[in-house]
Amino acid sequence: MQLPQEPGPIGVFDSGYGGLTILHGIRNLLPEYDYIYLGDNARAPYGVRSFDVVYQFTRQAVVKLFEMGCHLVIIGCNTASAKALRTIQQNDLPKLDPQRRVLGVIRPTAEIIGKLTRNNHVGLLATEGTVKSHSYEMEIAKCWPDIKVSGVACPFWVPLIEYNEADSPGADYFVKKRIDELMRKDPEIDTIILGCTHYPLLMPKILKYVNPGVRIVPQGDYVATSLKAYLARHKEMNAMCTKGGTCRYLTTENPAKFMDSASIFLHETVKATHVELG
Repeated sequence: MQLPQEPGPIGVFDSGYGGLTILHGIRNLLPEYDYIYLGDNARAPYGVRSFDVVYQFTRQAVVKLFEMGCHLVIIGCNTASAKALRTIQQNDLPKLDPQRRVLGVIRPTAEIIGKLTRNNHVGLLATEGTVKSHSYEMEIAKCWPDIKVSGVACPFWVPLIEYNEADSPGADYFVKKRIDELMRKDPEIDTIILGCTHYPLLMPKILKYVNPGVRIVPQGDYVATSLKAYLARHKEMNAMCTKGGTCRYLTTENPAKFMDSASIFLHETVKATHVELG
């Protein structure tokens, strides 16, 4: 496979719309770079799919972004980071192009969490796939071996958000139910990771039902800070990222549907183009 060798944009990939919260955090901190956002909306959600399927879908998206000129791709999806990132880094990059890089959203959160918790009792709210992968426990243990992590899957949260029901009274039931379940697992939790990039849109209701003093950790700002540090450390990669302040949006779904839903996450109107994967 012959990939473009000239500098190009930074790619951000998600199975759906949640990665837009990651993109938003990155663009706020690093507005000078060019970006391509790719949402595999036609095949979302990834949270209930098998490891092998998530890997195949994620690999297709990464290859597409490489073909479009990206040398650096951020997987702005917790499920794909949990189920596909390591295999892509270890098995695919050496064959595709050893100079290109694919980064995820779990590691930056794991690196910072020990500085946020006061008592080393951390909760995780995420999709079923992310919770079952135990990726957060493994990554956090590498950085902070004394931290206890308890996770709960929240299967209805993503549909609530994507159907624009995050502010509805009905959402209260599902948010409270999962937070109560998490706190029963470990009543000492003082910090909760939102391990799905959709979940910040439920922040008002999450804050309503957590105990006073419990810290909520969305990922966008931490991923952005980690990316900035990464580019500062890796001058050769920074040189391969173009800086024109632009952002393109690609979707495997209907572009009009993507643009309508994306406005929920970005609070602005964007133009999207259809793309095929696989």
